[in-house]
Amino acid sequence: MNEKELNLKQLKPYGDTLNDSKVQLSFTLPVPNDEKGKEAARILAKKMGLSEPNVALAKSLDKDFTFYIVYGTCVHSVDYTEIKVQAVESKVMEMEETDEFIKTHIGRKVVVVGAATGSDAHTVGIDAIMNRKGYAGHYGLERYEMIDAHNLGAQVPNEEFIRKAVELNADVLLVSQTVTQKDVHIKNLTELVELLEAEGLRSRFIVVCGGARITHELAKELGYDAGFGAGTFAEHVASFAVEMLAKKLNK
Repeated sequence: MNEKELNLKQLKPYGDTLNDSKVQLSFTLPVPNDEKGKEAARILAKKMGLSEPNVALAKSLDKDFTFYIVYGTCVHSVDYTEIKVQAVESKVMEMEETDEFIKTHIGRKVVVVGAATGSDAHTVGIDAIMNRKGYAGHYGLERYEMIDAHNLGAQVPNEEFIRKAVELNADVLLVSQTVTQKDVHIKNLTELVELLEAEGLRSRFIVVCGGARITHELAKELGYDAGFGAGTFAEHVASFAVEMLAKKLNK
């Protein structure tokens, strides 16, 4: 292969020039900031598939922890043409289009209940989707004429979340998960679905989750109807939810 030509069957990282395979890694090791620690960082980088790694930065976090930035050349490539991913298949509609869709295909307001559930205390994600002002110029669901949005906030126990959803006669449940250490988000998301199934309520709702480490594939594996990751706005979630609800109600 000509190193100046793009080959999607042997896709390599781009650093300074096409196909140069240059990458940057950053990580922390629980060792002092000295030459032995730098060598440990280099060895680890080699084991991760980098050739000729170079420690560009070693910064002490305290006397026993050091943060490293390592540059090197990746020895691997991927066949981009063979990659298959699960993605949410839905036409993204603007707010006005979504409102009109609901009027035409559902005929009443859609009740959406959202929260950061379990121990998750972060409201940034759910607020970006739910709050009237939205985020980055994308209005939240509270601004939609045909959506009755209820933002329950953070650290809402799954049992309480379900109880409130039933009380409000919700159509759609939105779950935001920001905290992901030790896969706590997976445990919490799994618990919610299991509780819904145990109470015979799973089929009653469209259930959607979102967060920085959420993918549609993961969400489907955990029993959700869809999952939305970074870069998602209210219109993505709303479009999917109302289309799926319309199909469900009009079967």
